[in-house]
Amino acid sequence: MSQKEFGVIGLGEFGRSIAIALASNGCQVMAIDIKDDRIQDIADYVTMAVRADVCDADTMRSLGIKKLDGVVIAIGDNLEASIMATIVAKEAGVPYILAKARNEIHATVLKKVGVDEVIFPEQAMGKRIARSLVAGNFIDIVELSKEFSMVAIDVPTEWVGKSLRELNLRDRYGMNCIARKDGDKVEMKLDPDRKLLEGEHYIFVGDNASLEQFGKYNSLKMN
Repeated sequence: MSQKEFGVIGLGEFGRSIAIALASNGCQVMAIDIKDDRIQDIADYVTMAVRADVCDADTMRSLGIKKLDGVVIAIGDNLEASIMATIVAKEAGVPYILAKARNEIHATVLKKVGVDEVIFPEQAMGKRIARSLVAGNFIDIVELSKEFSMVAIDVPTEWVGKSLRELNLRDRYGMNCIARKDGDKVEMKLDPDRKLLEGEHYIFVGDNASLEQFGKYNSLKMN
């Protein structure tokens, strides 16, 4: 089966997270933003990182977006840019377009110009918090799609002193570790043989069914 190819337009916190998660799950990812620092920051984690103005239709078409399986438009603070990106992707024949909206008016406009699915990350925050309170060691959950989520996990007691290689979480739970979080610092180049320490937080990506199974298992152990 060939790799899926996605474009992520807008590399703020939301767009960056989706781009890295897609790449971690074996997808080819083209990341696009107008800011150089965002492009440099993500370049090592995706297939291609390109600085481009999404309002420049010719430039966007030249990137070959018509070959993509889907596009995520993660621009919430610039209505013109998100609309233009949608129109260009739609005209190029991209089969699936998901876009972030800031409010209902924004969402209505995006749907009228061809977005297949609109999401409201800020509105979803309450649901994430509620789920995290009952999900074992999960300290935060970000739903990336109907099938995949990204979770932050406190290192369980039984993990302390063991390495990611020893824990073999990918085979045991279908969870891929993508980063270690220390306060505001996120370390993404992980040593699989480094021993995990008490109080550390790790970020994983996995399918929702596997993550739910892991959460229930750890909730039972905690109780």
